Amino acid sequence: MIYSAGNKGEFVRSDCYIKISPNPGNGNSIQLVSKVEKLFGDSIKELIIDILKFFKVDNVKIEIEDSGALPFVIAARMEAAIHQFIKTEKEYLLSVIDQNLYRVNRDQNRRTRLYLPGNNPKLMINSGIYGGDAIILDLEDSVSPERKSEARILVRNALCQIDFYGAERMVRINQIPNGIQDLQYIVPYNVNTILIPKCEDVTQIRKVDIEIEKLAGTKDHGIFLMPIIESALGVENAFRIATASSNIVALAIGLEDYTADLGVQRTMQGTESLYARTRIVNASIAAGIQPIDSVFSEFEDMELLKENVRRSKVLGFVGMGCIHPRQIKVINEVFSPNEMEIEKAKKIVLAFYKAEKEGKAVVAVGSKMVDPPVVKRALKVIDEAVKAKMLDKNWRAVYEG
Repeated sequence: MIYSAGNKGEFVRSDCYIKISPNPGNGNSIQLVSKVEKLFGDSIKELIIDILKFFKVDNVKIEIEDSGALPFVIAARMEAAIHQFIKTEKEYLLSVIDQNLYRVNRDQNRRTRLYLPGNNPKLMINSGIYGGDAIILDLEDSVSPERKSEARILVRNALCQIDFYGAERMVRINQIPNGIQDLQYIVPYNVNTILIPKCEDVTQIRKVDIEIEKLAGTKDHGIFLMPIIESALGVENAFRIATASSNIVALAIGLEDYTADLGVQRTMQGTESLYARTRIVNASIAAGIQPIDSVFSEFEDMELLKENVRRSKVLGFVGMGCIHPRQIKVINEVFSPNEMEIEKAKKIVLAFYKAEKEGKAVVAVGSKMVDPPVVKRALKVIDEAVKAKMLDKNWRAVYEG
């Protein structure tokens, strides 16, 4: 019987393919095929030997086809293959690097979230350098059912060992109830936010909440939740879902599954999803969380993307998913206030505070009267500018003083 894990092939990079087969009475043997064998062959074999000792595996033949895999990838592939070979609940755990020992804020920027397949290390390794607000390691739709187990181990190791350069570390788990078993691979390893796909009712949120608290051993675990609404039922239950847990920081919509549920085609204009999107925005704002729009699949047409993001922003969304790194710059720019918007907001706020100190009931900026709702919108622009590092974080404290 042969047990295997990993990927191989002409276009595979930063990964490896490992096969384990019985080798009765002959101890352990390791066959390595790698372009970097002269440089790293000994260290790769030492890692394999260490993992075999950890799981107390003997009398096996290990065959490795290496395509430039880093140690955390090799360890993940070995563990996945061994779990098929023997029944064990042991995990070959790696430490969390210092660069990833950070938490995130409830209201921080989530303009861009880059989706990455959970079983493809090549796309994960340098994902933090593109400037996305968040990185999503996906265990759901991008991973085939037969590869879920090895993807969980790889995602766990990635959370421990990849430097994401300060991006919010998100993981999209599988649809509940299957997603519950994903949590043990991510909750203890400093994940920031968990995405709950195809969310339709509050019981799904509560099951995730209970399991996270159990695994973390405390209610003060600092792990946030982002349900994704992807069906007509989910849209109708949007506000109840948005308020189902104090750990929820955003509500997202997935339009591919939503339009499939309706039985209609998704269009560039978005007429078919307008009701759902406005419902998500309204429910999110009413619940005090962030509304997040769906991904835009035309990743090569930047002008079309820009137009789509502008429509999204007008509806009230504050961010959207990305399926390609090149989308990040455009989406970040459109969802961030521009210099003209910032200057206008500053004038409004300063004029209003000055009038308030002088005891005036109304104030004009240019030819327009300014009232509290206008000031509220201006303050939101300023806060977004601060989060985008376009305005000094002390500016608001100065004018409020």
